[in-house]
Amino acid sequence: MNIKSCKIINSPIEEKLFKSHNIYIKRDDLLSKEFSGNKARKFYYFLENEFPQIEKVISYGSSQSNAMYSLSVLAKMKEWKFDYYVDHLSSYLEENPHGNYKYALKNGMQIYVGRDAPIPTKNEVFVEEGGRQKEAEYGIKNLAKEILEWKEEQGIDELNVFLPSGTGTTALFLAKSFSVGMWASRPTVYTVPCVGDVEYLKKQFLMLEENENFHPKILTPSKKRHFGKLYRESYNIWLKLREEMGIEFDMLYDPHGWLTLLENPEILKKTTLYIHQGGLIGNESMLMRYKRKYGENI
Repeated sequence: MNIKSCKIINSPIEEKLFKSHNIYIKRDDLLSKEFSGNKARKFYYFLENEFPQIEKVISYGSSQSNAMYSLSVLAKMKEWKFDYYVDHLSSYLEENPHGNYKYALKNGMQIYVGRDAPIPTKNEVFVEEGGRQKEAEYGIKNLAKEILEWKEEQGIDELNVFLPSGTGTTALFLAKSFSVGMWASRPTVYTVPCVGDVEYLKKQFLMLEENENFHPKILTPSKKRHFGKLYRESYNIWLKLREEMGIEFDMLYDPHGWLTLLENPEILKKTTLYIHQGGLIGNESMLMRYKRKYGENI
């Protein structure tokens, strides 16, 4: 990708077979190599518009956040400074930079550990953790439009859309976009919390949209999987997806998403579209962690 420009185009939709289920995959991971998936959608407002008064972007979150890396790309494109705040930075990561952290630093990110992010000035823009803010709706409306146009072209009457959630921003604004249009048959959006539980995700939704009629349907997983913790079944399904579909998925969110989706086969009885939200740079650090925990033969 030319770091000076990034045009978000309609990502392809591929039909795949997995565990005897026909399912469609919305390949937002292919939007661009460096600015892919839901972060390209969430930050499209900032990509598309000019902000001549802004000199710096400020955000916070984890030290291997996909949003952190995407913001470093955005800042480099806009020639902004980028300050990022984390509660903790492991000595291993600090001494062995890799994954999103490594590439964000290369893009000029300044990281601050154990400090609260300051209140932005008029020359600074503040981005919530994971891009959870109203501006994200701007780009996610485009995603909804692409899906609705594809649904009409394919002659699909009823469509279920599934995606795993961190902050839930993409799932929320996608469901809202489907709800506000004059559509004969609106897609139903399902999601599962990957960070926290169902109540946590509901609170995330309410921060952005008080009208619960616009909220997606939340699935409750049969097993609690702590965010960022390594699970054998998560690695196994990630590997199986890659082998059977020929698609690499994110190792942090997608395994939990697929395991939960397969626990709810009634969703798959209707035409189902799974949104691949990108985040593949993070797999570099996840694979290193799996190898350290389980050995080379994972």
